[in-house]
Amino acid sequence: MDEVDRKPSLLSRPTLLSRIVRRALLALYHARGWKAIGAPPEDRRCVIIAAPHTSNWDFVNFLGLTDALKIDTQFMAKTSLFRWPMARFMRDMGGVPVDRSGRHNYVEAMIAEFGRRKQFMLTIAPEGTRGAVRQWRTGFYHIAVGAKVPLVCGMMDYATKTGGLGPAIWPTGDYKADMLKVAEFYRNTTPKFPERATSFEEITNA
Repeated sequence: MDEVDRKPSLLSRPTLLSRIVRRALLALYHARGWKAIGAPPEDRRCVIIAAPHTSNWDFVNFLGLTDALKIDTQFMAKTSLFRWPMARFMRDMGGVPVDRSGRHNYVEAMIAEFGRRKQFMLTIAPEGTRGAVRQWRTGFYHIAVGAKVPLVCGMMDYATKTGGLGPAIWPTGDYKADMLKVAEFYRNTTPKFPERATSFEEITNA
């Protein structure tokens, strides 16, 4: 099977609705005074860790930051969101459908997706919710290991209104050791709601 990357066509161009929504969200991001720092990763096949995830504003800010860094990112969403009339909009925004019902394994599905693409920057929030959690879900790590791609820390610091992407961390298979590096990166990052964020110690627990 040919790899997914193809030249743009009329069918791949985002719809008018998608363009309007994106522009509105980017205008909101700029109006709030955020600034992107750092540089995009050299490897355009990676798993981006979106953490800490404590607010709906995280999505708006992340969209603005990735736009400023001139990178296209994707995210997973349940297949039911890719039905008419939302299917085209979800894909335009970077959504990738995953079936989590029954025996379907989203980790294996995303590893296969990496195998089909030359460029795939998959964004995953390990906390899985904006509420307080005591442990990260480990699916993001297993995807990176299975796809043989690096982990890249996505950072949003609400104290300074700055954000960007950290250095690539290649997973070794030793989750605890690798998460110590990840947790260290986030040590001085201030989320929107600090009380909801996973602690340094909790990040390293599998």
